[in-house]
Amino acid sequence: MIVSTGALIAHGFIETLGRVHYKYPEEVPDRMLFQQGYNRIYDTLEMEANLDYAEDVFGQVLEGLDQGQVWSSAAICRELGRYLAEHSEAPGILRNAYLNEVPVFIPAFTDSELGLDLAVYMVRRALAAGRPISEALGAASLQFNPFLDLAAYARHALTARKLGIFTIGGGVPRNWAQQVAPYLDLLQTRLQLDFPEVRFHYGVRICPEPAHWGGLSGCTFKEGVSWGKFVSTEDGGRFAEVLSDATIVWPLLIKGVSQRLKKNPGK
Repeated sequence: MIVSTGALIAHGFIETLGRVHYKYPEEVPDRMLFQQGYNRIYDTLEMEANLDYAEDVFGQVLEGLDQGQVWSSAAICRELGRYLAEHSEAPGILRNAYLNEVPVFIPAFTDSELGLDLAVYMVRRALAAGRPISEALGAASLQFNPFLDLAAYARHALTARKLGIFTIGGGVPRNWAQQVAPYLDLLQTRLQLDFPEVRFHYGVRICPEPAHWGGLSGCTFKEGVSWGKFVSTEDGGRFAEVLSDATIVWPLLIKGVSQRLKKNPGK
């Protein structure tokens, strides 16, 4: 399972469509970037034209969806992955996830370009149907229910013999992915439903956010044990937390894993 920010998925979607990002020239003011149609993401630039193109493609995908069905982020990501698999050979998160039947969840879906594109799509359909703008802004021609994501994620967790979690960075996906254990606990204790105990046995976190700021992105695995999210180390839990930037640690980790697999194939 992949739990991600909508921004990462959206920009990966754009790359798979064949559009590119650019290095950011620091001498160019952000005001000028805005006027010239560029959006800055740290030290890279995204052309607004790329986002417009992605919205056109996303609209084609949305037009092909069953408007009477209730959709979730995982279901929409699956359909986007299907489209990319049929129209592109370029690698990307959504395309590769679809081809390998890996569900992709975006817990903060409206906080992303894809969420805005879906909102624009629904307003456009409402206006085309003759509804006034005051009504069109609240129109929902495509039904979306984020609790379907939570339910699907929980069902996947219940089928696992042991759970592990690999977290890069922070934000909503970091904690949402861990909430499945407390969720199932509450269903068991408050509704007297018979569920097996679900805890993460293994965890790796790459995030520069320290604990002392008090945010969830700095929440340690040890703290998560007290919430029933993780198996304690005393009971066999194994965790590693690297307080560093992922662009530094991630390539080194992948290289190390690939070298180990070459030495010990099949393990």
